[in-house]
Amino acid sequence: QVQLVESGGGLVQAGDSLRLSCASSARTFSNFDMGWFRQAPGKEREFVSRISWNGGTTYYADSVKGRFTISRDNAKATVYLQMNSLKPEDTAIYYCAARLARVGSDFDSWGQGTQVTVSS
Repeated sequence: QVQLVESGGGLVQAGDSLRLSCASSARTFSNFDMGWFRQAPGKEREFVSRISWNGGTTYYADSVKGRFTISRDNAKATVYLQMNSLKPEDTAIYYCAARLARVGSDFDSWGQGTQVTVSS
């Protein structure tokens, strides 16, 4: 497992943008696929986006497709989530997660989360 620290959350208005960052302690960050998940009050944690170890492949939940962009900088051991056109329903705690870049691995390292609140 690796340590992950998220930052960049905050309170914004609908239509605004935020960029979340997640810094990793991994000695070889490129060994890991990275993901973003979120949990809204009273709801289960849900997948938002993920990116492969080299940034070559990305996936998005339908609810954020076209608005959010995931990226990574392996030299800085950091993954980002650019969130545009934010909606009140995007309000949640956002978590960064890591998994080894190999078949069958699960996201088993998690950050502490960063709060994103979008007001209408």
